[in-house]
Amino acid sequence: MTEDLLALERQVCFALSVASRSVVGVYRPLLEPMGLTHPQYLVMLALWQRSPLSVKELSGQLMLDPGTLSPLLKRLEAGGLVRRDRDPDDERSLAVTLTDAGRALRAEAEKIPGTIVERLGIPVGRLQELHAALTTVIAAAAKT
Repeated sequence: MTEDLLALERQVCFALSVASRSVVGVYRPLLEPMGLTHPQYLVMLALWQRSPLSVKELSGQLMLDPGTLSPLLKRLEAGGLVRRDRDPDDERSLAVTLTDAGRALRAEAEKIPGTIVERLGIPVGRLQELHAALTTVIAAAAKT
């Protein structure tokens, strides 16, 4: 008897989907007091690493379509965490900059990675291996 190639539990897409929802669920109670959703947190991570960024740069880093990114930026701007301004060197480009409140939020966010590792109960080395494997999957999927 051959194995069913379409068995749900064998599908990489299913495992990735469930893992993603599950891990985001672990982040949710940590982000809610900060007033952030998980997608907004990803935007803030990119900006804490380097600000300002153009919408195009941010879109590329987050691998998000600008149309998906725009509402996230609007909500972050309404929350006083970022500012969107026309780039003086290129009026067609929007630069996204952290506000003082956005920069200050970083101190609270620095507690998140350790808490996530603790809540998942998976050794950091295993999580780093998983990250490397997922990065390989992302790169492979981008080639198709």
